[in-house]
Amino acid sequence: MTMIFGVPLMVLTGQMLIGLINGSFYALLSLGLAVIFGLLRVVNFAHGAFYMLGAFTAWMLGQYLGLGFWPSLVIAPLIVGCVGAVVERTMLRHLYELDHLYGLLFTFGLALLLEGSFQHVFGASGKPFSAPEALTGIVRTDFVIVPIYRSWVVVASLLICLGTWALIEKTKIGSYLRAATEDATLVQSFGVNVPLLLTLTYAFGCALAGIAGVLAAPIFQVSPTMGSNLIIIIFAVVVVGGMGSILGAIATGYLLGIVEGLTKVFYPEAANIVIFVLMAVVLLLRPAGLFGKEY
Repeated sequence: MTMIFGVPLMVLTGQMLIGLINGSFYALLSLGLAVIFGLLRVVNFAHGAFYMLGAFTAWMLGQYLGLGFWPSLVIAPLIVGCVGAVVERTMLRHLYELDHLYGLLFTFGLALLLEGSFQHVFGASGKPFSAPEALTGIVRTDFVIVPIYRSWVVVASLLICLGTWALIEKTKIGSYLRAATEDATLVQSFGVNVPLLLTLTYAFGCALAGIAGVLAAPIFQVSPTMGSNLIIIIFAVVVVGGMGSILGAIATGYLLGIVEGLTKVFYPEAANIVIFVLMAVVLLLRPAGLFGKEY
């Protein structure tokens, strides 16, 4: 049996794969947070609730309408995005001129409201959600056993993350969004509908959380608390990468997922806190984050 640092190679590669899978969700969720904070300057504490909402929407589409995984993967994020748009248009936009703390408190309260409502209606126990038949099964190699669905999640998450980065950084609408965060009045004077841009930005960030929820549903049980269990880690990832940094959210999400997986091999007792230890170190050495801008 091949050993690396006294650890069987199969165990090491297996934990790296688990870390990469977790990192895919960290990257996708922190990306949505980074988009919203970077363009709206809102600390969206309700992001975990929208992640949960995406998973539950997919479950309900299958349970009550008989839709499969693939239609749900398209429809559920759109529904979550629409909910986000309503929240932004009716409530959140009134807080833009106030201190950032008000936005955080509002989204924190919204998260508690959504989680409590779903727990009251559906209970605290998890709901099963099946992966598509085409992605079931495993691939066995000499070094690791790879579940097909989990591998697909890693690839799909990476493509979504890179596509979002390209949209924000390389397209005309992305340049409008970035300009609107610097001087909304000037951008609006050129005929750009800035309030609509902000609404679409928040809706898009929420939709990213919804996509992550649908992708997570076959791996983790669909439950009202699935978002609250993850949101603190996601904020740590965003802080390490740099608040508002799109590239930082993607790279740090995958990196910290792998670090967490390897920690479970070499020092299991620290696996639950290693991300927060790294966050503390980064804040001490580089408060803006690894990819954030120093002001």
